[in-house]
Amino acid sequence: MITREDVEHIGWLASIKIEDEEKDELVRHFNSILEYFHQLDEVDTENVDPTYRVVELDNIFREDVACGSLTQEEALKNAPRRENGYFKSPRIV
Repeated sequence: MITREDVEHIGWLASIKIEDEEKDELVRHFNSILEYFHQLDEVDTENVDPTYRVVELDNIFREDVACGSLTQEEALKNAPRRENGYFKSPRIV
C-alpha cells in the first residue's frame, strides 16, 4: 500500500514539488493502480502459453546510406554557450 510518505519520496526522487492537496489524491490513484495489478495476479493463466512477442515481426532494416550532416561550426552556431568546440551547459549537480 502506498502512503503519503511514499508519494513525498517519489516527488523528491522525481525532483517535482507535490502540493499537499495533491498528495492524498495521488495516494488514492497509486493504490487503485496497485489494486488493479493485484487483480491481474489472481487471473488464472494455467493453460495459457507464455507470449514473448505479441506480433510476429522480424527486424525490419533499411539500407544504411551515409548522408551529409552539419559541420561543427554549423551545429554550434545557435548555441547560447560553447567552449573549445563543444556545447557548454550549466552545472547540474
